Amino acid sequence: MKTYHLAVDLGATSGRTILASFDGEKVEMEELTRFKYPMLPLAGHLFWNLPYLYAEILNGLREAGARLSSTGEGLSTIGIDTWGCDVAYFYADGTIAGLPYCYRDPHTAGAVDEFAKKISKKEVYAKTGIQFMDFNTLFQLDTLRRDGAKVVDACDKILWMPDALAYMLTGNAVTEYTVASTAEMLNPATGDLDNDLLEALGLDRSKFGPMVQPGAVIGTLTPQVQEATGMGAIPVVAVAGHDTASAVIGVPTPDEKYAYLSCGTWSLLGIESPEAIINDRSYELNFTNEGGIDGTTRFLKNICGLWIFERVREEMGLQNADISELAASCLDSDCPSLINPDDPSFANPKSMVEAINEYCKSHGEAVPVTTADYVRVVYRSLAHRVGEMLGLLKEFSPAEIERLHVIGGGSRNAHLMKMIAEETGIPVVAGPAECTALGNVLVQLRASGRADSLGEMRRVAINSTETKTFLPK
Repeated sequence: MKTYHLAVDLGATSGRTILASFDGEKVEMEELTRFKYPMLPLAGHLFWNLPYLYAEILNGLREAGARLSSTGEGLSTIGIDTWGCDVAYFYADGTIAGLPYCYRDPHTAGAVDEFAKKISKKEVYAKTGIQFMDFNTLFQLDTLRRDGAKVVDACDKILWMPDALAYMLTGNAVTEYTVASTAEMLNPATGDLDNDLLEALGLDRSKFGPMVQPGAVIGTLTPQVQEATGMGAIPVVAVAGHDTASAVIGVPTPDEKYAYLSCGTWSLLGIESPEAIINDRSYELNFTNEGGIDGTTRFLKNICGLWIFERVREEMGLQNADISELAASCLDSDCPSLINPDDPSFANPKSMVEAINEYCKSHGEAVPVTTADYVRVVYRSLAHRVGEMLGLLKEFSPAEIERLHVIGGGSRNAHLMKMIAEETGIPVVAGPAECTALGNVLVQLRASGRADSLGEMRRVAINSTETKTFLPK
């Protein structure tokens, strides 16, 4: 008997709703809607348009109902995954008290050092095991405090993005473990938000929803949402709310001898560990420990991913160019230059092309000239950075890393995959591109009692995907 599930998958630039069916052996997925949501410039800051995202989810629900109406089947569950760190603010009556600040808003520049005046960086890392980035939720909230923003005190609830959208659908507020772990506020030893960090922010734990693990049912669609979409009281499941956590669940691996690279706007390179890895060496290298399913830890490093490529493409007026042809243009260049994708100059410059040029000039590298040069430099630099970080990651891995699973949209780029295989020296298994949505659905299956263990979920993932392997020369 087939069951049907709706996966809402929101990345940091675009989102999709996906209708998935499961026949007991494999998952089949159909994209229903796709939408973009640029950063919203308002009052000198950058925000996310939360009402628009909510409206698009309602639209996806309507579309799912229309697709299923001819089959006589209904939707079993809904799950939402998003990027991490950013939070929304709600009054007690459920209305929006404040839009989510976008993590690329520059108001958090220097926020790590500002918070360190209250609690040292080493102590914060010992509590959370999270790498330091100015836009982590801890520093976003502290920045709002220092800037005198009223929303933090005025609101009743502070919810991470997937939890905020689930709250709007169900009326029930929760804090899902994997997305909360991105905040640099969660203590993996206690499994909850750290009291000392909350105190330093001047916040009470009651401002946040109760902690839940992937697979928990948050609630059902409210009567108002049911009326607006034509749906019934469908359960909304707390999947692994952080998109990378969902993606890792969907990796089609038969064993633990692998590392993963979730390759999209960001590239997240990591391993799965049975417990958090927090020591002087991981602190020195600024590695991070984020929550996974069944108490596992995603020990990883954030690397700037295809964000640089997308910005260059946009700046050159190539938004509508064929991606595969544009990627192949790297073969028409022999530009030898390398940049560090994680250099702060590439975070959100007015001109990415000019930022690359200035970096090359200041580091004695040849300045790219042609479009092919820029594509080659960006791809080679990302591959080189992955190789560097994988070498460091091997120091911590409890299992020998025999291959690299690359998932997400970047896995479709054969030229980039070949470069990564060369830089890492191990086989690169590319795919699936839809790994995040697959992981989202797999947790929904667990909540429905159709894939009880992580091993069973991985079996379903293998049955449901196709991959391509790239070998180093």
